[in-house]
Amino acid sequence: MSAPDLAPRRLVGGIIAVWVSAAVIAVAIGLAVPAPDRTMWLAVGLGVCLILSFGLQLATGRSHGFTQRVAAGILGAMVTMGFVSLGFALAAVVPG
Repeated sequence: MSAPDLAPRRLVGGIIAVWVSAAVIAVAIGLAVPAPDRTMWLAVGLGVCLILSFGLQLATGRSHGFTQRVAAGILGAMVTMGFVSLGFALAAVVPG
């Protein structure tokens, strides 16, 4: 039998780390990849975020709410990557 946690760790840090990683990955893809190939590479980047989210939540060692935490990390990563890619798309449209 295991003893309950007296002061459980905050579990939001792993979710926020995935969101920040998604922003960094999306900016790197936007700067390094030509415009026609960005969609494919953003999908690969989202797959990396999925593996990262799964690994970070697995490392916490808490099973309660595991699926919800992984889903929150991935959903936030998808929204973050969407906003960054929208920014690159608008930058491509605006003459400069």
